Amino acid sequence: MPYPRGMADTSTLAALAADRTSDLTDDAALRRIYSTGPGETSLAKVCDHVHPLYRPYIEASPFAVLATRGPHGLDTSPRGDAPGFVVIADDRTLLLPDRRGNQRIDSLRNIVHDPQVALLFVIPGVTETLRVNGTARISAAPALCERFVVDGKAPPSVLVIRVTSVFFQCARAIKRSHLWDPTRHIERSALPSPGLILESLSQVGIDGRAYDDQLQARQAATLY
Repeated sequence: MPYPRGMADTSTLAALAADRTSDLTDDAALRRIYSTGPGETSLAKVCDHVHPLYRPYIEASPFAVLATRGPHGLDTSPRGDAPGFVVIADDRTLLLPDRRGNQRIDSLRNIVHDPQVALLFVIPGVTETLRVNGTARISAAPALCERFVVDGKAPPSVLVIRVTSVFFQCARAIKRSHLWDPTRHIERSALPSPGLILESLSQVGIDGRAYDDQLQARQAATLY
């Protein structure tokens, strides 16, 4: 069900959010609120490698969120391709091809400064997700990139991720969100289009309607 209307009272919410008197600022304060601590199952599920029971999750996932951090802060980046696009080289190494994107290379620039990364693997229809933490380096080795050719095109680089922890995330968030329930999906037209956003925010006179009209064909031609 949608949130109560009172949750949208932004003036009240802004005032409540500005109140710092009850901020939790250290581990002791956190534990006063979250007093039970993690249960046995929350700890038992963690591995320092890709366990054989976790391998199928990675192989079945067509979508993951990559988290990085760098000198300008944190970043999350969506990554997606055919199921198994993140390849398990061995039980402590994942390979993530860097497919064609917007050339911002925010994630890659962050990794150059700080190799710590996190991945959240999502599988359509499955309520559990898989979390992977580790460190990454960026390889442009031609022989490695050639192993990830799709439609005759190799990625310019591949992330080589050294796994430090792997564990599944319970289903509560997916269930609360009804993420996979098609009756909860909304029409794309209910949200501002990319072209409208670009025309409104840009200082270079982008034609939003033309951008939207050409978007699907342009993306289809530049997926790889």
